[in-house]
Amino acid sequence: MASAAEQMAANMSWGAFGKAKDLRQRIFFALGLLMVYRLGTFVPIPGVDPTELAKFFDTNSSGIGGMLNMFTGGAIRRMAIFTLGIMPYISASIIIQLLTSMIPSLEQLKKEGEQGRKKINQYTRYGTVLLALAQSYGIAVGLESQGMATNPGLYFQASTVITLVGGTMFLMWLGEQITARGIGNGISLIIFTGIVAGLPAALAQFFESGRSGALSTPLIIGVMVMVVAVITFVVFVERALRKIHIQYPKRQVGMKMYGGESSHLPVKLNPAGVIPAIFASSLLLLPTTITAFSNGEGTGIMATIAAYMGRGQPLHMILTAALVVFFAYFYTHNVAFKTDDVADNLKKQGGFVPGIRPGKKTAEYLEYVMNRLLVIGGLYLAAVVLLPEFLIAKTAIPFYFGGTSVLIVVSVTMDTINQVQSHMLAHQYESLIEKSKMRGKNRSKARRKSRK
Repeated sequence: MASAAEQMAANMSWGAFGKAKDLRQRIFFALGLLMVYRLGTFVPIPGVDPTELAKFFDTNSSGIGGMLNMFTGGAIRRMAIFTLGIMPYISASIIIQLLTSMIPSLEQLKKEGEQGRKKINQYTRYGTVLLALAQSYGIAVGLESQGMATNPGLYFQASTVITLVGGTMFLMWLGEQITARGIGNGISLIIFTGIVAGLPAALAQFFESGRSGALSTPLIIGVMVMVVAVITFVVFVERALRKIHIQYPKRQVGMKMYGGESSHLPVKLNPAGVIPAIFASSLLLLPTTITAFSNGEGTGIMATIAAYMGRGQPLHMILTAALVVFFAYFYTHNVAFKTDDVADNLKKQGGFVPGIRPGKKTAEYLEYVMNRLLVIGGLYLAAVVLLPEFLIAKTAIPFYFGGTSVLIVVSVTMDTINQVQSHMLAHQYESLIEKSKMRGKNRSKARRKSRK
């Protein structure tokens, strides 16, 4: 039987949306800041030769160039002020989360409430600056080594580093503003916008290849069917839950009995989300990135490693699957779902799993359930990430289509829709409360008139 909240969500309409003024303002605010982000992806950094830059990305469009260009919404292809995108902030956030689970002092800081959260956010910003400095300096040196700098030297390196670091910090601020005053998660929406912005041009290039005969019509239809099937599969798995039955004991207060309710602990089939795919892609892109921006002639250890780990190579496929499964387990047990913390919280609230003793036994049971779920969740992530890799390797699609991008787009869309529904439900509850107050006032007035 559907709950009251589900019934209200099913009855939502455009009329109800039009009455939710606060929700409209949040949506327009988020859209305005996302437009600012898109404008910034077209503002190039000074001192870069656009002709040489275009040649470089034409030769790397299906590999490192396509992958990085996808996450930055085309900014890296134009070498814009937002070339680094928001990835340094995401990397710093993930690193701080992992360190929080491993360093006792940081873990204690996390439990200190709002002050601890602000301190952790401050550490994350410091980490973002350090990562952005390292990456921007690497890009500046790489541009010079590839002959894409019009006036190479210290001035070019300094201006490039300052511009790129400033762009990343501005994007971080934009994301925080969208989260606080807009709708959805700002950082996720920035990545989502960058991916979606490149889809029209990629699809036009894809269909143009079919019109020119480079790709056959059955292949184009097959790719479109596969994309729809992958999106449907991702939505199905991301909404899948394993409900663990939780029982609360009865307690007697005076002559009355309270409690005794039963509830469920929902556990997602993929608690880590898209984090394992991002981590695995970032690690495997490292040797390819260094080789692509170096001034070598395709020789040396890094060039050999990059050749064996290129897209479509068996080693690349094996390492991708292994890293995705490893990070799915590691991130879930250390960050997303810490069984010891969940068992302690249940014990404090008086809840227990029927047939399982509270405390250590409950933590062991939760870990057993989570390990079984992660077998399916890890294989699901590996399959979604590897399927487009096989497609790129075998069919030579003229643009980068990655499973990581599909995961991000679907996850962000579902999360944003859920937040919109939450705001709509809150607005409906407020309108119901106002109507009940008005009815109460009218009834009291009617009673006074009848007494007179």
